[in-house]
Amino acid sequence: MGLWIKDAPGVMELPSGRLVRGRGLRHGPAAEPFPTYGVYLLGKEPPPDVPWETHWIKWPDFRLPVDRPQALTTFREALERTGTGRVEFACGGGRGRTGTALACLAVLDGLPADQAVDYVRRHYEKHAVETPWQKRYVLNLLTRS
Repeated sequence: MGLWIKDAPGVMELPSGRLVRGRGLRHGPAAEPFPTYGVYLLGKEPPPDVPWETHWIKWPDFRLPVDRPQALTTFREALERTGTGRVEFACGGGRGRTGTALACLAVLDGLPADQAVDYVRRHYEKHAVETPWQKRYVLNLLTRS
């Protein structure tokens, strides 16, 4: 199956050294190598037009996941899959929802929640996690679930 290449566009190294890719769906189709598992953070279900396994988290733009316990379960599964395959997270622009999800993965990977947003902004995208409530969601990820 293979893993991501560390310096490939959108690829972020988690604190443990595992790799995950974030991207914006509006920026065009996925580049090769393709993911083996994709998590799509959108208000509407994405069309099933990709050859890899996918999971949809209903997550309207500039908001939070509609079903937070289900999102946390998906984040945990995705983190586990980063050890054996190429996992990607994507939303429309690749910043707010994707950055928030990547920050949640960093927390689940052992990073203190109060450092996760800055970590993602340094290692993925400087404008990631766009709203105060997305930031709060990351900060409280493990205390509310």
